[in-house]
Amino acid sequence: MQVETIPSKWPEGFSEGSRNRRALFVLMSLRGIEPKKLLGLAVRERTASRCLAAIRTGRAGSPSDHEHAGSIDPATVEAAVHACGARLVVAGSPEYPPQLNDLHDPPAGLFVRGRPLPGRFGTVAVVGARRCSDLGGELSHTIGRDLAASGLCVVSGAARGIDAAAHEGALAAGGHTIAVLGCGIDRPYPSASRVLIGRIAAEGSVASEYPPGVPAEPFRFPARNRLVAALATALVVVEGAERSGSLISARHALGIGRDVFAVPGSVTNPLSYVPHTLIRDGATLIRGVDDLMDDLGLTRDPGRELMPVDLTVPERAALDIITAPVLPERIARDIGVGVADAISLLMRLEMKGLVVCVGGRYERRLRASAT
Repeated sequence: MQVETIPSKWPEGFSEGSRNRRALFVLMSLRGIEPKKLLGLAVRERTASRCLAAIRTGRAGSPSDHEHAGSIDPATVEAAVHACGARLVVAGSPEYPPQLNDLHDPPAGLFVRGRPLPGRFGTVAVVGARRCSDLGGELSHTIGRDLAASGLCVVSGAARGIDAAAHEGALAAGGHTIAVLGCGIDRPYPSASRVLIGRIAAEGSVASEYPPGVPAEPFRFPARNRLVAALATALVVVEGAERSGSLISARHALGIGRDVFAVPGSVTNPLSYVPHTLIRDGATLIRGVDDLMDDLGLTRDPGRELMPVDLTVPERAALDIITAPVLPERIARDIGVGVADAISLLMRLEMKGLVVCVGGRYERRLRASAT
């Protein structure tokens, strides 16, 4: 049996003209018709206004869609979009990222706040654990900063942890970053990222396929993750526990031919589950930002390198031992000093920003590689 293949590109002229644009405000406000279903309908009907007519007359969509389509005022939706400082970027328009057409279910449009979205090249996604380690957050911040300093755009999901650190790194470098939301364009979610999302809207771009008023619900985040993956030419995973959303993002990226990079960690650390799984499946292992920059063919800005730190001989000896999280007792034994002296050494290294204490064990900070 021959199966009909639905193209992943919206029909030419689907949203052209004020009538079709008004119809699209309604179509994107319907909760029951997903982009893939709407795309299939668009292939048959060709324009947004005809798709809306089919739903309103009951020829397409669910009974719920039929009911809601008649109650949504496009002028009200448009006014809400403008009120939060957003605009609707429709498929086929110059600002609509063409790389979204690599998806089997590209959105008919995106609500965007801030700067125009970049084109097909020059964007890297950085994703990972919400409850990340200090080292993971530092690495994500450094990756975001150095990518932005090299002229690339950093895209992520604005969640706390790895996402937020990557955005903040890009902003620190004065670069472009995109936050993709899993809720309405007017709702900064999570609330802990409210200030960050405000900064991104002012200095970068905030995007969502959902109009104002749509709440953050669990099923929307896998849909959000596909956009994060599609907007980028490559995706970097920094930490992620089993069943993490970062694994979903990576699967989306691999499914549409994006390069995927993963930062390994300790085999006993639950946050290493996703990176190690991806590496086993063929993702490129990177040990830090230098590997990533090399693999992407980029050169780090020498002015952003961290200056070496002057260390005493005992401090250097202690630092050289810390190749993995260690207890002070191990330092004391290996360099032949008392535990109290080892703790003093470690505290000095921590004050110099070279190590961090996590759960009583000491591990290197990212900048320790610059010593």
